[in-house]
Amino acid sequence: MTEAEVRARAFAMPLTCPAYPPGPYRFYDREFLIITYRTDPDALKAVIPAPLEFTEPIVKYEFIRMPDSTGFGDYTESGQVIPVSFRGEQGGYVHAMYLDCEPPIAGGREIWGFPKKLASPSLRVEKDTLVGVLRFGPVPVAVATMGYKHRAVDSQKIYDSLAAPNYLLKIIPHVDGSPRICELVRYFCVDITVKGAWEGPAALELFRHALAPVAALPVLEVLSGLHIVSDLTLDLGTVVYDYLTS
Repeated sequence: MTEAEVRARAFAMPLTCPAYPPGPYRFYDREFLIITYRTDPDALKAVIPAPLEFTEPIVKYEFIRMPDSTGFGDYTESGQVIPVSFRGEQGGYVHAMYLDCEPPIAGGREIWGFPKKLASPSLRVEKDTLVGVLRFGPVPVAVATMGYKHRAVDSQKIYDSLAAPNYLLKIIPHVDGSPRICELVRYFCVDITVKGAWEGPAALELFRHALAPVAALPVLEVLSGLHIVSDLTLDLGTVVYDYLTS
C-alpha cells in the first residue's frame, strides 16, 4: 500500500477494517425519554468548559433508543445534556453519554468528540410506564420513569429543540500523552421528522458510581418528562473554539 493509498483510505481506524462507515448518519424511529431537572449550580460550574456558559442550573437526563441507524445499527444510549449558550447562541452541551455498542462509541468519540463510554442502558414500556435504566456493569446508576403518552406536545416545539445546536469538548491525545486536539465542536441534527411527542408525570433517581458519575449533578427537582419519536440525521460538525491556539 502506497502513501497516497493510505491517505485516500484513512478516515477511521483500523485502516483496513474501519469500526464505522463515513457519515453523516440517518436515524429512523429514534425514541427519546428526556427528564429535565434542576441541579446544584456549583456542580454545573465545575463541569461546563468555558467559553460555554449556563443561565439556569438545569440538566436534561436522556435515554435514547435507536433501533435503525445507518452504519451504527441498533443500540441504546443514556446521558446528560446541559442547556448552555455560546457567544449568545443557545444550545446544549453534551456532558456524558453511556451506550451499549462499539461502532457509535468509536465514531462518536473520534469524529465529533462525544463523551461516550461503554455501559448498559435500556428504554422500554412497562405496562403504563416508560422506563429508562442505565447500568454500569451490574450496578444501576440511573432510573427514569414517565407516564406513557399522557399528553401530546406541539411538534413544532419539539422540532425546534432537536434542531438547536449542540456542543462537545473533543480531546485526542498525542502519542506522548499530551493533548494534540482540544476543541469545542458544534453539530446539528438535520432532516428532522417529528413522529410524535408526549409529556407526563416523571421521576428520576441517580446513584453514585466512581466511573459513571451522573449523580455528581444531583437531582434537586424534576421539572418535566418528555417522550419523543423522530427520524433525523446526525450531521458532521465544525470546530468553533480551539483551546490549543486561542
